[in-house]
Amino acid sequence: MMDRAAFFTAKLDAETDGSDVYVAQRAGEELYVVDVRSDEAWAQGRVAGAIHMHYSEIAARAPQEIPTDARVVVYCWSPGCNAGAKGALEFAKLGYDVREMIGGFEYWVREGYPVENVDGVHRRPVDPLTGVPRIRTRA
Repeated sequence: MMDRAAFFTAKLDAETDGSDVYVAQRAGEELYVVDVRSDEAWAQGRVAGAIHMHYSEIAARAPQEIPTDARVVVYCWSPGCNAGAKGALEFAKLGYDVREMIGGFEYWVREGYPVENVDGVHRRPVDPLTGVPRIRTRA
């Protein structure tokens, strides 16, 4: 019988989610967020502050651009995309402390976290099925 505690411990060690990434960013933790999608997807929008490095370029580019002792989070488009896993594997082969952001860019957007594109940084409305809308109070 499979050791479920070991399985879920390993799973949580290899994954993170948008909420945890956002909290880490807000806390000022040093974290390299890497978008491993295509140029076209990157141009449509990305996690604010992310680095673009297609998963096929990681082996050649990462050692030149990201310190090998860095904490890295990779993401692709959505839960239906495995490019994040491909990117995480490439970083892991190079010895990086890497996690895949489950839900990808889709859930980052749906949860209302900062998105960046040619128009700057903005937020889209929170999808009530994925997150709790922020309560705004008057100052």
